[in-house]
Amino acid sequence: MNELDTSVLITAGFIFLLLLLSAFFSGSETALTATSRARMHKFESDGDKRAKAVNRLIRDRERLIGAILLGNNLVNILASALATSLFLTLFGQSGVLWATLTMTVLVLVFAEVAPKTAAIARPDAFAMLVAPTMRLIVFFFAPVTRVVQIIVRGALHLVGIDVSRNVAILSAAEELRGAIDLHHVEGRVDKEARDLIRGALDLDEIRIEEIMIHRKSIEMLDIDRPSGDLIQQALESVFTRIPLYKENPDNIVGVLHAKDLLRAFWNAGGKAQSVNIAEIARKPYFVPETTTLQEQLDAFKIKQEHFALVVDEYGALMGLVTLEDILEEIVGEIEDEHDSPVQGVRPQTDGAVHVDGNVTIRDLNRAMDWTLPDEEAVTIAGLIIHDAQCIPDVGQTFSFHGLRFRILRRRRNQITAIKITPPDITE
Repeated sequence: MNELDTSVLITAGFIFLLLLLSAFFSGSETALTATSRARMHKFESDGDKRAKAVNRLIRDRERLIGAILLGNNLVNILASALATSLFLTLFGQSGVLWATLTMTVLVLVFAEVAPKTAAIARPDAFAMLVAPTMRLIVFFFAPVTRVVQIIVRGALHLVGIDVSRNVAILSAAEELRGAIDLHHVEGRVDKEARDLIRGALDLDEIRIEEIMIHRKSIEMLDIDRPSGDLIQQALESVFTRIPLYKENPDNIVGVLHAKDLLRAFWNAGGKAQSVNIAEIARKPYFVPETTTLQEQLDAFKIKQEHFALVVDEYGALMGLVTLEDILEEIVGEIEDEHDSPVQGVRPQTDGAVHVDGNVTIRDLNRAMDWTLPDEEAVTIAGLIIHDAQCIPDVGQTFSFHGLRFRILRRRRNQITAIKITPPDITE
């Protein structure tokens, strides 16, 4: 073998080695930017040292990307230069063209597309594999990448982009909502699990006025009535806690608990007239309607209460909320042996849905997997009135938010039943 052949083989070997390094940098870039920080944190918590190395690298992504791009460009440019020299030796002046075509194909296929495809297929495993080596490279290139960072930030600052403000656009809760919605669309998370997680995340954003039982639906007792009548009404009720009012329903003076009533009735030997309802009534617990579900849940735990009366800014009774109501926002409807199944949402065979006007928008969205807005109204009837800017008559039809709403029943100024039809269904 002559000297020329030896030189060609050595140069080709160097080019091959540089292409391998380029593939390493390209795959590392994709893996380390695509890897899940949440999974890496879990692996690190489980004692995986490789995951710990990955987390250290991705904490400063700007420095990491700078080192990867610096290394990748160095090996690619050097490989191209060597290839040009090699092809000039072999083919003369036309070697420049052949070197350009050959290196374009080799770099594109074997140093870019192939390693990045492999990395994106298993980013976590790839990232943990390359992390130890990449830490050494990042450390070695640190002085150069620091200078590059300063130059880049200065250039971007001139055009009004300040990358020094490391502020997340989305909150952690918003990122989790986006992730769970994406996994649900992709079929990796079922609807029940998605609703459960979203319900827990939404507690800080929902006010109790949005889920409370309205005052018109509250079962109350007049404390001035005879004890026998009160005991009979309490025993016939499906509720264990019943508000007591004096003179008018706005004047709540206590809450009667079924267990307290049973104990007093037993101690009185079964004589209803001997039971003093006022003495066994518990002190009512009032909360403002603007309280969030998370705040109310915390308050229930601190006060060891399960039941609160909701008032507006003027102190007027608006409704009531229970611990079960808040928990249902997370886990869905909870029915015990005394509950009557709510028939507020009734899907029809033709694809339409009959809905009672007092059904909340949140419950309807959860039941039908819709996205009707609930910022301006709590119930579906309130949403129709808000969007229509009037109180509709029976038979009127409106199209809002990609659905058709037909008024089926109305009692005075209250919409009591609506037919909701998706746009792809003809009535």
